[in-house]
Amino acid sequence: MILGRIRAILTLLQLMITVSIVIILMYMFKKHNRKIRIFWAKLQMKLMGITLKIEGKLDDSADIMIINHQSVLDIILFEYLHPRDVAWVAKKEIANIPWFGHILKAPDMIIVERESKSSLVKLIKDVKSKLNNKRVISIFPEGTRTDGKKLRKFKAGAKIISEKYNLKVQPIVLVGTKDIFDSQKFLQKGGIIKVVYLPTVQADKSTQWYTQTQNDMSNILQKELNSDI
Repeated sequence: MILGRIRAILTLLQLMITVSIVIILMYMFKKHNRKIRIFWAKLQMKLMGITLKIEGKLDDSADIMIINHQSVLDIILFEYLHPRDVAWVAKKEIANIPWFGHILKAPDMIIVERESKSSLVKLIKDVKSKLNNKRVISIFPEGTRTDGKKLRKFKAGAKIISEKYNLKVQPIVLVGTKDIFDSQKFLQKGGIIKVVYLPTVQADKSTQWYTQTQNDMSNILQKELNSDI
């Protein structure tokens, strides 16, 4: 426990330093912000002692990823894994954090205000802009971080934008990111993260694809938690 807290303190300090450097570099070299983020993500994977176990295959032709959310590591992980420029859908509260909110603003991420109808209109518009720029959308459909033990009911945002633009959707289940870095309990340790790529699905208003996807992701998460990853 003590070692875990010490590692968490060191991780937090290095994140504050490296994120600040990344923000500065992204503003200085705007055309290379994706390369900067990839380098930073690779560094974090090494510093935190993370080993990946992957099941299934990443579909880099998918327009949007929907991922269960447990930790800030979820974001670092796909900055590291995805070959395309990821456009994260993030809460306005994060963007409003003094200085560090620029980690979203500098690379032009999608910033939304929860429970706001006007923000939903902006989300739909911003998604279209990012798709036109060949970026892959990434969203946490649960709407917030969880304890990683159970999938929360999905919010409507991912369904609305996916059906609006007839997107190809890849569901992804993450197991173990909160065990590696738990910012609530303030613990950090090295270990294994499992990434389960589900088959890509086509968003379609005439089907129950969103409900089925939530059920599939929930079942896989529970199955993985009940077995050794």
